[in-house]
Amino acid sequence: MVAEASDEKKSLHNEGKNGHVVDEKKEGNESKASKFDFGKWLKYVSLVVLVVQNAGQVLSMRYATTRDGPAFLKTVAVFWNEVIKLVASLILFAISTGNLNETLKSLKHHFISKPLDTIKVGVPAFIYTIQNFLLYVAVENLDAGTYMVTYQMKILTTAMFTLIMLKRKLSIWQWVSLCILIAGVAIVQFNAKRSSNEIAALALNNTIDSFDDNATDFLATTSNYPQVTTTVLAATTDAAQKGLKGNPVIGFLAVVTACFLSGFAGIYFEKILKGSNVSLWLRNFQLAVLSIPIGLVVIMIKDHKSVMKDGFMQGFDWVVWGVVLLQALGGLIVAVVIKYADNILKGFATSIAIVVSSVASIFLFAVYPKELFILGAALVIIAVVIYGTFPYKAKYVQAPMIEMEETKAPEDLGETEEDKINEEDKDKIQNP
Repeated sequence: MVAEASDEKKSLHNEGKNGHVVDEKKEGNESKASKFDFGKWLKYVSLVVLVVQNAGQVLSMRYATTRDGPAFLKTVAVFWNEVIKLVASLILFAISTGNLNETLKSLKHHFISKPLDTIKVGVPAFIYTIQNFLLYVAVENLDAGTYMVTYQMKILTTAMFTLIMLKRKLSIWQWVSLCILIAGVAIVQFNAKRSSNEIAALALNNTIDSFDDNATDFLATTSNYPQVTTTVLAATTDAAQKGLKGNPVIGFLAVVTACFLSGFAGIYFEKILKGSNVSLWLRNFQLAVLSIPIGLVVIMIKDHKSVMKDGFMQGFDWVVWGVVLLQALGGLIVAVVIKYADNILKGFATSIAIVVSSVASIFLFAVYPKELFILGAALVIIAVVIYGTFPYKAKYVQAPMIEMEETKAPEDLGETEEDKINEEDKDKIQNP
């Protein structure tokens, strides 16, 4: 009777309003399917936007730096990029809090009550300052080809620090894909032609490539690297004309150290973003606040004479402002990518952007790469497919079986009261 009542109750529970039986398992699956994973959606959208932004950044910078007219100061462009990021981050942070008072309280808390919280965000800025110095040393002592190929090691150092600092594991195939990616990017860049137009395209490709590991602050965003890349390219070209007389060992050690610093700083910032509940836009605001003074110092050191002679805003027009806006947008996008994806996927996105910008340069600027470009581009695409197809899967280890000893009822106890009751029930069923 109890069993029948239980079954009847279950059937009533499963009946819908119209008398139809509802499949609970199906209903549960439909509710799960209806849930929208915003974080996953934002992860892939931000990666696609990053590819488009990087390619557009390269092409716009190519046009802005090679057209006729007065040249603009890259350091000043970097400064305005950080100012725009500061304003944009503050607005986005205020929108996310939804209350001006809450926004002001949060800023006071992180900048005044807990200044160490802001100072620790400045660690990548300090690291990238050292990295930039090492890159100057590297290009003064290495030829362009060796520098470009060796600098791709930053992809592996990023993966290594991901393993050490974030405890995130990669499959063997993913490590293989990273090596393929390094080879592909190196071939694409090393294959660039060395005529004047092709050297300009190479500089822009290097700008995007450097953007891969500089996503966190004034010295870490794309906006800073047109300046660095221009100087690197100039140093390399001068060395080629005069005959490279540097020390290859010093140059190699400098670029390897820069790769390790790049990987550490990128993963450090990723850990800051993912290791706390602090708003992404507040972190960007903190970075911009620390970056602007550094930008002014760099202007005074590098372009003091030019500023005094032709003014702070020399060469600026709507094209340059467009480049600056794209650079600022890139800094914001990279922060989103690091927050919702990771530095390794960011590296893949920027590598794809190198290929995209190189292909676009054929149609826009008549810059034709050599045949090996196809091989390099194919390797990049293959690396992306392998990395996404063979993710790391934790090995399932079956727990050891615990053998239980069977307990036997003592034979000398005889028939129990429970046994007697069960026998009586059986008789009633058989003889009603």
